[in-house]
Amino acid sequence: MKQLVIAIDGYSSCGKSTTAKAVAALLHYAYVDTGAMYRAVTLYLLENHITFDDLAGIEKALHDIHISFRRNRRTGRNELFLNGVNREDDIRQMRISNSVSEVSVIPMVRHAMVAQQQQMGRKRGVVMDGRDIGTTVFPDAEVKIFMTADVELRARRRQEELAAKGEIVPLEDIIENLRKRDHLDSTRAESPLRRAPDAVLLDTTHITITEQVDFVLDRASSALFAAGWD
Repeated sequence: MKQLVIAIDGYSSCGKSTTAKAVAALLHYAYVDTGAMYRAVTLYLLENHITFDDLAGIEKALHDIHISFRRNRRTGRNELFLNGVNREDDIRQMRISNSVSEVSVIPMVRHAMVAQQQQMGRKRGVVMDGRDIGTTVFPDAEVKIFMTADVELRARRRQEELAAKGEIVPLEDIIENLRKRDHLDSTRAESPLRRAPDAVLLDTTHITITEQVDFVLDRASSALFAAGWD
């Protein structure tokens, strides 16, 4: 059976990653969390005291940044490794969330990450979630989903994720962060967050993760059937 590229784009904390991971596992596809890649770049710049307007420093840093994903056999999680070190938990910190949109608007950063993402998905059979998968990374993806949800609900989800890792953040701070990121992601000049014309809208405000996964799987089945691949 020919394999698909499934692109899941949308706003932060809509359930993109959870849904994408589950879909990838059920289809035995690779899963790539592209947002984690931008978080890794952000972490590297912060730890190496490279300011976001130091373009020469960022260009050099991009040559020194090596990102990979490895499946944790114990937890089943697909975890990010930065230069050979597991940094999955570090990139999820609020300080990274507060800066990642500023880093992701830098054209050279986006060009470098998009090139890596296209390389990861060149053989297809992949589920990618992010902001510009269906518009820039894989505009020819057979399945395109654009996810959204109420901002307060998104903030509560994010607050629970942070609390589970021992990071307590006021809900108001998270709402402010999400709104800032939404604005930066949607208005940046380079690969802005937008719904591709052929992407199906999925509002996750009032549905479960299981329903989200079923929604994507139904679209994948329809894509296979329409192309005569099933």
